[in-house]
Amino acid sequence: MLLLNCDLGESYGSWKMGRDEDVMPHIDQANIACGFHGGDPLVMRNTLALAKVHNVMVGAHPAYPDLVGFGRRPMHCSADEIIAMVSYQVAAIDGMARNQDMQLAYVKPHGALYNDMMAKQHVRTAIMEAMAEYHRPLRLTLLASPEAEQHRQEASAHGIELWFEAFADRCYDDDGKLLSRSKPGAVHTREKMLQQVEQICREGSVTSVSGNTLELAPDTLCVHGDNEEGIAAIIEIRNIIHRG
Repeated sequence: MLLLNCDLGESYGSWKMGRDEDVMPHIDQANIACGFHGGDPLVMRNTLALAKVHNVMVGAHPAYPDLVGFGRRPMHCSADEIIAMVSYQVAAIDGMARNQDMQLAYVKPHGALYNDMMAKQHVRTAIMEAMAEYHRPLRLTLLASPEAEQHRQEASAHGIELWFEAFADRCYDDDGKLLSRSKPGAVHTREKMLQQVEQICREGSVTSVSGNTLELAPDTLCVHGDNEEGIAAIIEIRNIIHRG
């Protein structure tokens, strides 16, 4: 059965992002921001505590150091810089989780770092190296795509395991990548989103922007709950998944 994951803990100081308290009861995995694109120590601590109350698996959600741009702007970083920034963020949220007697389970990069990981081999390799040198095993979440077998082989060479994810509300390019947010139709309407979830659950595939069928077979499904309508959609998505 598909797991549901959601990006949470992205508030910062007095700036609020998302409806974490309303979303958490309906998901399986919380991708918690680590302070580089969102989140601060108190938000991280509180988000972990909320996940513990609802028995939700927790993962690190590292990003480029880009608070102003919410981590959505690409940065030209060396491999050593990427390894260090990922290791730093993962260690921070992992340490805070241990303080609450919780166990970090996985890493899912955020925003531009996620997109670069999928599009640029050297970025993906650097992230995998950061995971490989971490002091204990953690899974890495990658976009489910037609290149999944290649990515699985890369991960195996680094001694790490993967979770593949699909997106409930995002349109796909013909090559299996997410359609750029700058293009029309990049984010689905609620009706299209629910249709896509049905297709993923029933067939393990999505329909691309040009109408092609892309086989994905994901392990986890990313949802977003930034408003009341989004939370209601998550509940509908969960019902679709459990309906089989």
